[in-house]
Amino acid sequence: MSEVKNVYCLTPVYNDWESCGILLSNIERIQTKTREDYEFHIIIINDGSSEDQQSTVLQYDLPITIVNLKINIGHQRAIAVGLQFIFNEVNDFDYVVVMDSDGEDKPEDILKLLLKSGQDPKDKIIFAQRNKRQESVMFKTGYFFYKKLFSYLTGQKISFGNFSLIPKRLLVKVVHQNNIWNHYSGGIIQSKIPYDIVLLDRGKRYKGFSKMNFNSLILHGLSSISVYFDQISIKILKLSLTGIFLCFISVLYILAEKFLTNYAIPGWASSLVLIISGIILQLFSVTLIVLLLQLSTRKNITAPNAKIYLDFIEKIEKSTIR
Repeated sequence: MSEVKNVYCLTPVYNDWESCGILLSNIERIQTKTREDYEFHIIIINDGSSEDQQSTVLQYDLPITIVNLKINIGHQRAIAVGLQFIFNEVNDFDYVVVMDSDGEDKPEDILKLLLKSGQDPKDKIIFAQRNKRQESVMFKTGYFFYKKLFSYLTGQKISFGNFSLIPKRLLVKVVHQNNIWNHYSGGIIQSKIPYDIVLLDRGKRYKGFSKMNFNSLILHGLSSISVYFDQISIKILKLSLTGIFLCFISVLYILAEKFLTNYAIPGWASSLVLIISGIILQLFSVTLIVLLLQLSTRKNITAPNAKIYLDFIEKIEKSTIR
């Protein structure tokens, strides 16, 4: 008989307790079917919710822990707090599943993530890559351009979100990555921690409306791109130097036409030379600023800290089911 694996499901919640309750009910049903193989534990990160309904989700037949944060710190940082909490406070886990509480990450797909992880002898983080999405056309269009921009600036491809499974051995590598505080999946890619993907359809939201609107998507995209400041700095330097070279060639061409040929040069040529010279000066300034910023970040060495989560926790509540 195989040993029962402990799976800790980590989900941030902000004023979405009704959806969270439905999620727990569905995980409860999965637990009943898979009790001989897996035992599911729930870690809810209450991200500074203004609605006080935590008691409603503590009544399910699951071991549930609610980590109440002092303030709202955002979805990505709430995930980082939860991962550090599990790493430091829990000893008996085998896997951590990061998922949303609104139903778009389907609980039944947890088993598919576990199956994918079990098929590979090497430990890898397993991400859910979306096969079909339920969002609006505007959101899909924005997400398409976000992926293209991310690929162009960073040289990496990102086609998945937060829904993922982390084996126990890899969690120590994840929680010591500072970049996961800005963007969880982007930080994993940048860290070169081994990962794999499994194609899954995105579910429909249980209740209410998604808080990820167009503005949130832009902020989320910028957070993921900011993780790759080193690569973006190199890209900006290359573009700036290319622009300076093209402007310099243009000025030389105009001056050569004026002084080395008999062609008539219009009166605005001098103004054009001044304009191009101004562009060269601005591009040089941008290049210098980016270079200085890059050098300043490289000289500062910050030791990884897996205890940051303690500064954000207000109180911890647990269900009576253990």
